[in-house]
Amino acid sequence: MTDLPSSPQNPENDVAQEFLQKLRQKQGNWVEWGIAIAYLQKAGYNPQDIFEATGFEPIQQNQVVVGSQVYNSIEKAGASAAARSHYATRGSDILYELRLLSQEERASAAELTFLHKLDADEAREVAKAIKDFSYFRTLPEGFSNHSGDAVAYQAWRLARQNTDLQERSRLIAKGLRFAHTQTARKQIEQLLVDFSVVPKRPTPTIPFYRLDSEDELPRIFPVVGKLPLTPQDLKSVPLVEEIEPFRLVKFTGEQAWVPLPGWRVLLSAEDAVVILANSDRFPNQTQKLEQVLVVVDRAQRQWDASSYFVVDNGNDLDFQWFETEPELPILGRIIVIVRPKKILDEELTKDSWQIDE
Repeated sequence: MTDLPSSPQNPENDVAQEFLQKLRQKQGNWVEWGIAIAYLQKAGYNPQDIFEATGFEPIQQNQVVVGSQVYNSIEKAGASAAARSHYATRGSDILYELRLLSQEERASAAELTFLHKLDADEAREVAKAIKDFSYFRTLPEGFSNHSGDAVAYQAWRLARQNTDLQERSRLIAKGLRFAHTQTARKQIEQLLVDFSVVPKRPTPTIPFYRLDSEDELPRIFPVVGKLPLTPQDLKSVPLVEEIEPFRLVKFTGEQAWVPLPGWRVLLSAEDAVVILANSDRFPNQTQKLEQVLVVVDRAQRQWDASSYFVVDNGNDLDFQWFETEPELPILGRIIVIVRPKKILDEELTKDSWQIDE
């Protein structure tokens, strides 16, 4: 492994080199590693360079950076000394799964995962249960806003929808394990004598598309104007720099544009905007983590059970499907989610003579 070259964006190169040495020698705990990697990335070093210099793979870098941010949140929110001490030495993968929760929810979830000694997969289920529970403005009967009751409610709801007695029993046991209040336990215990089944509404298909051909990925050029024009008019147009993988373009100021094909669903949108996100913000994504474009029609704010929506979740935008009409205000409907085009050999596409053959 070699030292990284000095970054033009990092005037404090001595600090960067100190962090690199710390990462190479695995000094300190994983929380400190996450802080160091975040500093290097902010200073302009890319994940591949950090990997070659320290041995931390890009996926591991992302986990410890995000995990350290979550750890900082639970510290600020007043998590117990026992939980903080535990997660200071292990569990970056578990705290990573709590990243989509608010600061208070992260602390409560961290206490729960610590108390029940949960693994990363179980922590992901806990985080989803707490997130879903947070959308209730009026708490379900018998359940408090404690994270344990949130997980218990999810188990109770799924148990009521399940006809398989073995799976139903497993969910009831899970609910009783996590229930924090006596009233929540009572609600779950009623399922032991009430075998009625509440029909489960099917989850809608998420509208993912992938760009497959070059024709579907047009380029954007700046417009100088209409003749007659002066040489200064030509010079005044800024250089267009495309940002992969969607050829997003920024001009002077903060506004940016991105090209999309003329699909009918996009042409019929009344007030469409684009939000950049990672594919793991959506459920049941088995493909690799990648950046996606989420196209939202702000004019479509009427709930229906066959769509995903954008909502205001405590001053943060969130994507969510609602089985029943929510009490939260809907800000728009997700009409398309676009994956980037797959390029098998990017260097090959630059040589037109090879393509022609």
